[in-house]
Amino acid sequence: MSSPSIAISDAESRVMAVLWEASPLASEDIVTALSKPTGWHEKTVKTLLNRLLVKGAISAEKDGRRYLYSPLLHREEWQRRESRSLLDRVFGGKVAPLLAHFSQHEKLTAKDVAELRKLIDSIEKKGRRP
Repeated sequence: MSSPSIAISDAESRVMAVLWEASPLASEDIVTALSKPTGWHEKTVKTLLNRLLVKGAISAEKDGRRYLYSPLLHREEWQRRESRSLLDRVFGGKVAPLLAHFSQHEKLTAKDVAELRKLIDSIEKKGRRP
């Protein structure tokens, strides 16, 4: 039950990543998961949770004296939308310039190249079907 119009900030996406890994979670669990890698305080995380609630990206269910948070926005939907946005904004909607950029400016490992080849082979096989 997620909406394609939900815009998630970079900070909010960190909270979502925690919830996508395991949910439902209480705010203190989310604070614990984020405090070391981000340095965020409890108030910051709670503010982000509230923003995500208002946007409809997460839900909160009362559990005694606390709330348990769960994602409503699916990770795959968010990734699809974000990757399409990046592709459109930065590379004119084309995948080849994106791959060319990464091949020229980033270190692609042999494993990365093998995975790309496998993906291209899979795309070609799908295109050959009658």
